[in-house]
Amino acid sequence: MTIQINQRIPAATLSVSKGDTRATLSTDDVFKGRKVVLFAVPGAFTPICSEQHLPGFVKHFDDFHKRGIDVLCMAVNDTFVMNAWAKSQQAPQGLAMLADGNGEFTRALGLEMDATRFGMGLRCQRFALYAEDGVVKKLAVEAPGEFKVSSAQAVLASL
Repeated sequence: MTIQINQRIPAATLSVSKGDTRATLSTDDVFKGRKVVLFAVPGAFTPICSEQHLPGFVKHFDDFHKRGIDVLCMAVNDTFVMNAWAKSQQAPQGLAMLADGNGEFTRALGLEMDATRFGMGLRCQRFALYAEDGVVKKLAVEAPGEFKVSSAQAVLASL
């Protein structure tokens, strides 16, 4: 079942690149005591993700920061791919690139999709959520093949 507004973020682990090493974070590490926008993409380096989704959050990163909101990007990819993607997109320091390598967190959120027909296996649906202290306050899940409600501009307008 898909996570709903006013529900707590489920317990899971995510990975992040710390230089040349990989660090594991719990969802409490990521969400507890913070205001967070988490946007998720089906895959790093994929067309819409690289041409519109991540670039929009890079462009508007300071707008979120001024509101006291941390910005996190997530994909069902490994930390090395997420780190390389961040570098290629010139993601600002502070925009966390979270890897859900096995899709554990994605499944816990109920936001997985089967992309095997594209040779991509289990992936995350495109979405954005806003959480305060680990509780979902806003959730915008894209219809398949669309990019409207989870953009940085749409998220900013909803806050």
